[in-house]
Amino acid sequence: MGFKLGKNRGFEATAGEIKTKMRFGKQAGEEGSVPGTPVIRVPLEEGVMGEANMDGSIYINENIIPGSFEDRQTISHEMRHATDMKLGKLAYEDDHITYNGERFERMDIDGVDSILVDGEWKEAGDTGFPWENDANNGNDQ
Repeated sequence: MGFKLGKNRGFEATAGEIKTKMRFGKQAGEEGSVPGTPVIRVPLEEGVMGEANMDGSIYINENIIPGSFEDRQTISHEMRHATDMKLGKLAYEDDHITYNGERFERMDIDGVDSILVDGEWKEAGDTGFPWENDANNGNDQ
């Protein structure tokens, strides 16, 4: 079977609204969207720039200016986590995080989400977690 370019792809209906297929970003109604990964701007805790979710979506802090350098960096960082989750390399659970087959215990300590790394309990979102180090290294390019 041959592959042909230039044919009209038609329309797609979502929730009763017709949208052309293969439209992303502002055209699809979401700023900063990534194909296959919904990017949703929401209020997040102070100091939290973004979150990658197990459902494949990414939350970006609503205070970040869409299209800014900070926005692009945050989406890139969270996209790395989302990709790792899709590949089965990273998984978040209520009581642990699994990364590259290694289990890191997780619990609430005095109201603080904490993760056990190298024998030390660290606040989630802190530095020194292997999955964060890898995602940050992806942004150094």
